[in-house]
Amino acid sequence: MFRISLYILLVLLLTLQTQKHINAQTNDDGKVYKAKIVEVIESSGEVQKAKIEITEGQNKGKEVEASATNIQKSIEFNKGDEILVLETKDVQGEQIYYITDFSRTNYLYILFAIFAILSVFIAGVKGISSLIGLGASFLIIFKFILPFIDRGYEPVTITIIGSIFIVATTFYLSHGFNKKTSISVVGTIISLIITGLLALIFISKAKITGSASEELIFLQAMRPGEFNATGLLLSGIIIGTLGILDDITISQASIVQELKKANSDISGQDLFIQTMSVGKDHIASLVNTLILVYTGSFLPLLLLLSNNPQPFSQVINYEIFAEEIIRTLVASIGLILAVPITTALATLVATNFKSFWEISEEHHHYH
Repeated sequence: MFRISLYILLVLLLTLQTQKHINAQTNDDGKVYKAKIVEVIESSGEVQKAKIEITEGQNKGKEVEASATNIQKSIEFNKGDEILVLETKDVQGEQIYYITDFSRTNYLYILFAIFAILSVFIAGVKGISSLIGLGASFLIIFKFILPFIDRGYEPVTITIIGSIFIVATTFYLSHGFNKKTSISVVGTIISLIITGLLALIFISKAKITGSASEELIFLQAMRPGEFNATGLLLSGIIIGTLGILDDITISQASIVQELKKANSDISGQDLFIQTMSVGKDHIASLVNTLILVYTGSFLPLLLLLSNNPQPFSQVINYEIFAEEIIRTLVASIGLILAVPITTALATLVATNFKSFWEISEEHHHYH
């Protein structure tokens, strides 16, 4: 109970700190606040002017005029819209306000609340544990992985260390401290290492620099020479694969355990073969899921590919396409290998020795 309370406290602290940063974002030009449009004064061409009410900070409740330059003509601010406004000063030193974007955080919170409520309602205690594990994952990412990479540490090393903590924390929180979870943790870590090595080899051989990413180009422009682009690409592949491995490794370990309970005399070979027959179906469905997830994430890129007059073999040679193909295939290979690796580990444990957890459970039952 203490451990769960500690995780809840840490997650809340992270949430409060993030919210504080959003509510008073400081840059060289001023501060960004949440506001609401009271009245649209002018809306002509690419420029809009509106009376707004600031809804947070020291100027909460204050009504001022603000302007917006509409670069994308499809975007139009209307009365009642919740927005973000930049407070800055003109050349005379007087405060002026610019509408920078819509405020979307309330809708994100509502969507997350629906997700959390359904998780708890349908999954019960395990749903609560999973949510705590999710919070712990974000805590490790935002408090360990990102800060250390930002300070110049090698991205892959930091990501692997962080991933090990994420695996241990989230798996045990979601599935309990038992033999099945421990096998899943080991299987996941081995699969992650193989995935990382494969990514490293093929990114190096294919001469992928990681500079095709618009976000990375922007990051390099802000802080030139401070980040290892290839390392960041590898780190992204490792973290992306991590989320999928949980499902497949815990399932395989669980199947081995249940088959062994149903037939205590089953041989290790038969146990492995029967579990793998289920694992093959799991591989088929999850690989398809993974491909579709990655496809959906870069759909505009695929449209660009389909409208390119050059031959397919030439187009996929461009780094922007090759990077995504390598990312998808390496993650899929890691997922496929996780099935036999975890199944073999679980079979070995089930047929050759009693684990610490079995001894503990028997001792507890005896008393």
